[in-house]
Amino acid sequence: MMYRSAEANLETWINKSNRKPLVIRGARQVGKSTLVRQFAKKLKKTLIEINLERHLFLDDIFKTLDTDSALREIEALSGIPVTTPGAILFLDEIQSTPHALQLLRYLYEEKKELPVIAAGSLLEFTLADHSFSMPVGRIEYMHLGPMTFTEFLRAAEPALTRYVEEFSMTSSLPAAAHEKLKKAQRKYVFTGGMPEAVQAWCESGSLKDVGDVHRSISETYEDDFSKYAQSRQLVLMQRVFRTIPRIVGNKVKYSNISREHPSGKIKEILDLLSKAKICHRVHHSHCSGLPLNSDIKDTVYKLLFMDIGLMNHICGNDWTYLQSFPDRDLVNEGAIAEQFIGQHLLTAQKNSPSLHYWVRQARTANAEIDYVISHGPLIIPIEVKSGKSGSLKSLQQFATKKNISLAVRFDLNPPGLQKTAHGISTENGIETAGFSLLSLPLYLVEALPKVLDEIREQAR
Repeated sequence: MMYRSAEANLETWINKSNRKPLVIRGARQVGKSTLVRQFAKKLKKTLIEINLERHLFLDDIFKTLDTDSALREIEALSGIPVTTPGAILFLDEIQSTPHALQLLRYLYEEKKELPVIAAGSLLEFTLADHSFSMPVGRIEYMHLGPMTFTEFLRAAEPALTRYVEEFSMTSSLPAAAHEKLKKAQRKYVFTGGMPEAVQAWCESGSLKDVGDVHRSISETYEDDFSKYAQSRQLVLMQRVFRTIPRIVGNKVKYSNISREHPSGKIKEILDLLSKAKICHRVHHSHCSGLPLNSDIKDTVYKLLFMDIGLMNHICGNDWTYLQSFPDRDLVNEGAIAEQFIGQHLLTAQKNSPSLHYWVRQARTANAEIDYVISHGPLIIPIEVKSGKSGSLKSLQQFATKKNISLAVRFDLNPPGLQKTAHGISTENGIETAGFSLLSLPLYLVEALPKVLDEIREQAR
């Protein structure tokens, strides 16, 4: 049994007085079904689980929107009355019977006493083929991504977990722990957070076994595309799927994905894959104020893939090449580091996760900030470095242009907070400006919100 922090979200949901049916969304094989089973077991609830992929005939019954008829069929299949004290109804693979999505509204209105959880992947593929939409206002969503680095540590190297979970800028991190965490983070980079891959690593410690899992998952996705995509779309969809891991961190140019297909068709596929959580858009924001999403440029964005382990597998960083990976730099080290940080920044947002970056293109002063986030009233620029050193020029340009006082840099160095100063050109000549730079090792990305709170508290 592998710990998932999302269990806490399920506990909050089930204890709500006006609880709505919960739809857990996320890419295929991120652990949605296992999460629900573990949650029910932990709370000693009776789980009435129906895998709708195995009972497609139910769609005709759900289509009637008769909740009593639907629940009678579910009781007959499971052998468990829905009136059982402590029962939770779990409709898995809900995309297989699309009318179940409509039924959720009526379960909320007519059977409020019954906790209902639905889970599915590629829901947008299903909805694209039907005239109805999701029952807005009658259901609640929860997004589940791959296992985080901390969840990986709990499963693979639990003794190191406390150094991440208990980290504070007010206490020192042992040098030995820093080195061990860097190595563990490196393992996670290639194992990724898909639960089956993490399980394979924990059981055998073999990158070959992990690679076999990644290969199987990738093939499953491509098989899924063939179920939902029209034949003329399938080749392009598979190409886009295989290309995204190779262009992580770069501004999207449709010609870099395919020169044989119209840009409009490529955009349609990216829209679909993005909604299905297979990839995530990181939009350029002008960052002139909050919320960042109100200041974006829709046509300027880069992409993240759903999982860093799958990303490396598709990029060809397989087990034979990576046997000495702790000491070897890869061609796409920068993109790997950016994926790692971006993946965790997304996971930290439980509902409708979104990410932004900032780019300035000028003849003499191009600049790019990998990520920009908001924390309370603050706009925080984040630079990601795959090594121990790197220029601060982009951060300096952003700090000057946007008048920010705090910036974050993720790299391989131990944590630290320092004041920086740089010269800027003004009407009166060169003047000195500066900001506080929070440096954190890559493996502490999940500690960022807590550390930012500490810094804000100290500044009061």
